[in-house]
Amino acid sequence: MSVVYTAATHTTGGRQGESYSSDGNLDIQLTAPGAGGTGTNPEQLFAAGWSACYLSAMGLVAGQHKVKLPAETAVDAEVDLVNGDGGFSLQARLNVSIPGVDPETARKIVDGAHEVCPYSKAARGNIPVAINLV
Repeated sequence: MSVVYTAATHTTGGRQGESYSSDGNLDIQLTAPGAGGTGTNPEQLFAAGWSACYLSAMGLVAGQHKVKLPAETAVDAEVDLVNGDGGFSLQARLNVSIPGVDPETARKIVDGAHEVCPYSKAARGNIPVAINLV
């Protein structure tokens, strides 16, 4: 196994703090979900990262099926912070739109992407995840 890329960030203040990357490309204020602040929160960052990675994985799988994804292909990720008996945890939904691709082929693409996407691999078996074709 070889490391392809390492993301390095420095965060202070937790959910009411700030975070920046070692390369300077990320410099954000953090705000707790629902706090009404001007920053983002970890759940939004996770949703953005996962949906971007998942869409790229869809492109890889679509190519294996000789399908060109339309430019309008989109992934809307919803990541919930939930509080239950065991404390706080996450659950997620990926709502995928592949206009113009028949439902059977689209399902093969989204299922295949869920198998190869690194974020999906990290989430699998750890949090509830629904993959919806919309």
